[in-house]
Amino acid sequence: QVQLMESGGGLVQPGGALRLSCVASGTVSSIYSMGWYRQAPGKERELVALISLTGDTIYADSVKGRFTVSRDNAKNLVFLQMNNLKPEDTAVYYCNSKRGIPPRDDWGQGTQVTVSS
Repeated sequence: QVQLMESGGGLVQPGGALRLSCVASGTVSSIYSMGWYRQAPGKERELVALISLTGDTIYADSVKGRFTVSRDNAKNLVFLQMNNLKPEDTAVYYCNSKRGIPPRDDWGQGTQVTVSS
């Protein structure tokens, strides 16, 4: 099993920045992808950004150019740098890891990000 723990959420004004962090523990050797999803009230959970072991990244169109995902494989950490935040970025952000064959997802408990003036 893999356990994921996020930190770094909070309240920020529009145009501001936040950095989320997530540390993985447990059977981390089987992880091949880590990243972030988010869920706003009344909406489905959606992909924000993923990064593979080799550094390949995927971003949602809505965050391209504003958000950057990175990871420290040695320390089992993944980060999400969020710049120029907008009210529509308000959501609970979940850390995600993908592992094994067949692939399975593990999730953190979520961290609230609120963008409001």
